[in-house]
Formats: sequence, structure tokens, C-alpha cells
Amino acid sequence: MARRKLTVTATPVGDIEIAVVTPVGTRRADPLPLLVAHDGPEYSRRAHLLSVLRAATEAGRVPPTRVVLLEPGSRNERYAANPLWAEALTEHVLPTVGTAYAIDGRPSLMGASLGALASLQAEWLHPGTFGGLFLQSGSFFRKRVDDEEEFEFWDRVTTFVTNVRRVRRRRTDAHIVMTCGTAEGNLTNNRQTAQTLAASGHDVSFTELPGRHDWRSWEAAFDPYLLDLLALPDTR
Repeated sequence: MARRKLTVTATPVGDIEIAVVTPVGTRRADPLPLLVAHDGPEYSRRAHLLSVLRAATEAGRVPPTRVVLLEPGSRNERYAANPLWAEALTEHVLPTVGTAYAIDGRPSLMGASLGALASLQAEWLHPGTFGGLFLQSGSFFRKRVDDEEEFEFWDRVTTFVTNVRRVRRRRTDAHIVMTCGTAEGNLTNNRQTAQTLAASGHDVSFTELPGRHDWRSWEAAFDPYLLDLLALPDTR
């Protein structure tokens, strides 16, 4: 896969560094599905995301897919339910990529922990942008459930999660796939978020898997859950 680094400038959160990874043998003008990954370099290096996708493509399980690896920068500030990050991602990063590369259908968006939270918020605030969301061990903190009050953006996160829980009608038609390890602290709030989304009519699946809040566990969930999402016609 060929990698090209880009800087998206003048966004509401400052400059954003990205890498666009394209299957070898394809051209920029070839319309391909797009997968955008929060914490992209870590997903690539520690969870072997690109290797998994390459093998799945060679096996015919997913179509050739471009991947945008997002550098987190000031991770907590950007990913912890920051509406400015959602704006930067949907109105700056995606148009920049779309100018440089042809995109087939709506992109998919993925993330783990705060990256999962940021993924849900991006589509929540800008519904219809993404065709699929892959949310791993999301930091969907709730008062009286999570003991994270000392986290600097606790109020911002819990306010967003409360707004999600209050929704009564479907806000997005994106396919939402959620996974969480059975040995991690985010399990309860992930269960409750999935239940809330399902009750309000969203297309959501939630799977509890053996594992902890770490890259090895997140990599183990790629097959089949991420691959099945990317194979859906509506996500490309």
C-alpha cells in the first residue's frame, strides 16, 4: 500500500496531520471506499490495521479500500467530545481528501476509547457524513457509572453522552458496529450506549469480546467485525 502524508491547515483545531494509504495499483482518480481511523498511526503500528486490510482484500473479503490515518495531535482536547474536532474532520479533512482522491460512497470512521467517542460525535453532529462507524471500547462516560471525574474533559464527555441517551428518534442511518472487552472498565457504558442507540431505532450491533482496553484486543476484533462492516454495500 502506498502512503502519502498531507497537512490539513486552518481547521478549527489547528493543523491536522494525516496519511492517506492507497492499495498499490490504484490511481487517485479511481473511486475507492474510504476508511478514516482515529489514532491512525497507532492502529497501523500496534494493531496492524493495514496488514489486516491488505490480507482481507487479497482474500476477496473486502474491496480495495483507501485508509486515512489521523494523527491525534492534542488527543484529549480533540477527541473528548469536542464539536470543533467533529467540524474539522467532516468539513476540512474529508474535503481535502476528496479533492485529492476519488471516493466511492460515504466513508467509514473508526476509533478506540476516546477515538470511538469522537467517531460517534462526528456523525451525530453531522449526520449522513459516514456510512459506517466502528466503535471500539468507547469512552462513553456517564455520571454514577464511571469513576472518571478527574478527567479534564469529564463534563464535556458526559454532556454529550447524556444528549445521546435522550434521543428518541434515529439520528443517523450509518451502520454502527461496537465492540468492547469483557475485562475493561468501559464495558457498562458501552452496553448502555448500544442499548440506547438500538432503542432509538439506530442500526447498531454490540459484541462483548474477551480482552482488555489495549491494542491487542482491538486488533482481535477486526476479524470479523470491522471486515464485515467494510463489506456492506451501504458503506461504499
